[in-house]
Amino acid sequence: MPTQPELLTPSKTVSNSLQHSARLWLPKRVLFTPDALQEPFGQQIYERVSALDLPIEILKNNRLTGLRGKDDRETYRIAKNTLAVVKAPPSSLRLQPVPPSADWQMNLAEGCPAHCQYCYLAGSLQGPPVTRVFANLPQLLANTASYEQPGKITTFEVSCYTDVIGIEHLTGSLAECIRYFGSRPDAHLRFVSKYDQVESLLDLPHNGRTRARLSLNAESIARRMEGGTASVEARLQALRKLALPPPLGGGGYPVGVVLAPIMPIPNWREHYTELLDRLADALDFDCDLTVEFITHRFTPGSKTVLQEWYPNTSLEMEEAGRAEKRNKFGGLKYVYRPDDMKELRTFFYTEWRRRFPDAPILYWT
Repeated sequence: MPTQPELLTPSKTVSNSLQHSARLWLPKRVLFTPDALQEPFGQQIYERVSALDLPIEILKNNRLTGLRGKDDRETYRIAKNTLAVVKAPPSSLRLQPVPPSADWQMNLAEGCPAHCQYCYLAGSLQGPPVTRVFANLPQLLANTASYEQPGKITTFEVSCYTDVIGIEHLTGSLAECIRYFGSRPDAHLRFVSKYDQVESLLDLPHNGRTRARLSLNAESIARRMEGGTASVEARLQALRKLALPPPLGGGGYPVGVVLAPIMPIPNWREHYTELLDRLADALDFDCDLTVEFITHRFTPGSKTVLQEWYPNTSLEMEEAGRAEKRNKFGGLKYVYRPDDMKELRTFFYTEWRRRFPDAPILYWT
C-alpha cells in the first residue's frame, strides 16, 4: 500500500469524463422570517446570501407563505427553488434517538436541494419541500450538551433531513457544527452528503470528532435517480480529500461510506463490484473508514408523494414484490423479501471485507 498517496488521483477504473462537481445550488427565492433575523447566526446567513447577490425577501411575520402552485408539480418547483431561513421551534430542542445511525438527531436544516427520485424526505416532512435553515443553530448546538454522557462518546447526526454540504455555501452551518463538536471531548458529529464541495471543511479544527460520510451508489442509479448531485467519481474524490492527512492537503477526518439505497437492478453484482473497486482506488491509503448499508424501502405515503414529484420515474415500487415491515409505532414500509435481502447482504459483506478488512460495517438495514 502506498505510503505517500497523492491528493487528487482519479480512480483508475473510470474515465475522468465521468467526474463532475455538483452545481452550487442558488435558490431563486431566499426568505427570512423576522425572528430568524433577530438571531446573530441568522444575520451571518443573511450576509452570505447577500454576497451571492440572491433575491432576498424579509417576511412580515414568521409564517412561510406563497409556496404552493396550481398543481403538485408547480408546488414542487417553487419549493425546490426556495431557501427559507427560520428559527427552529422549541420542539427541536427535544432530540430524537436515531439508531443505528447515531445516538441523537440534531437538525441544522430541513429540506434538500437535490432531486433524488427515491427521496427519503418524501412523506416525512410536512408541506411543500422547501429547504428550511435554522438561524438559531448555536442554541441547538448548546442544547446537545444536556444529552452527553460524561466518559461515554455520544453521537449526533445532523443530516437526517437535509444535505449539509449542498447548502453549506449558503449557510456555513456545517462548519459551525464541526467547530463546536471539535471542542466537545465526549461528543461526536456525523454527517453525510451527495455533494463534493468539501474544500471549506478541510482546515477546520474537527479534532477527529466529526465523521464525514459520502453517500454512494452504482453509477447507473446515481446518474438516473440523483439529480442535482455530484457524480460518483466526484464524491469519491471528495471522500479522498476529507480522509487524507493534512500534510498531504486533506482534512484528516474519520470518514464513512453510506451505500444507499442498494437496489438489485439488472446485473447488480457487476455494477456494485465496479463501485467498490473504484472506492478502493480512491482510498488507497490507511484511513479511519466505516460503512453503512441501506437497502431501498418505501412507505405508502412516500410512494404517493414521489409519484407526484417524479411522475416519469423508473424507480421500482411494487408492493407485490416486497415484504411488509412495521416499526414500533405500527408504521408500514415495504422492504425486499428475506431471500433477496440475504443474497444482497452476503454479497456486500463479502466484497467489503475483501477490500477493507479493517473498516467496520456499522449496520445493514
